[in-house]
Amino acid sequence: MSEKLMARWRSLAGSGADPLGSELITRYGEPHRRYHTTAHLEAVLTHIDALADHAEHPDLVRLAAWFHDAVYDPRRGDNEERSAGLAERALPEMGLPAEAVATVARLVRLTVTHAPAPGDADGAVLSDADLAILGASPEVYARYAAAVREEYGFVPDDAFRAGRAAVLRSLLDLPVIFHVAGLEEAARANIAAELERL
Repeated sequence: MSEKLMARWRSLAGSGADPLGSELITRYGEPHRRYHTTAHLEAVLTHIDALADHAEHPDLVRLAAWFHDAVYDPRRGDNEERSAGLAERALPEMGLPAEAVATVARLVRLTVTHAPAPGDADGAVLSDADLAILGASPEVYARYAAAVREEYGFVPDDAFRAGRAAVLRSLLDLPVIFHVAGLEEAARANIAAELERL
């Protein structure tokens, strides 16, 4: 288990929530994951830290990051909903108020579209942090794209190319991909290059 991640969890949730933190870290370490791993979780948390001044409730955004890919099965299309449900069940046991639990679950569900409403500062920060890999260097982006392909290794090449191209086009169709992080130009270049390769 990642001690670094556990330390992050304790600073956010307190040591009394160690069992939940351990469960979440174990989930991100599942063997079928290639991109949606503990490394992705750490990266999202690091980006949230960098963007925290833009959030209204940065600690709730951090909690949402912990849960946003807690349930991840590439064969299913309801991972975000199931992850939000996990948050709704687990967080009240930590003593989190109902309103805060609802905010975390809403933010987790937002990662389906990565399209926060105007004025949704917390949603903008989580969305940008989750998608930050899109604006990475071309080399890092290529490793990300290869890891995603590995996660969908059970999908035939033609079907994967069609599905992946649809996802990438949906991102390019967004009015903006990033709301507070300055990664728009790099992300659009990376996505366009991947579309060409497909």
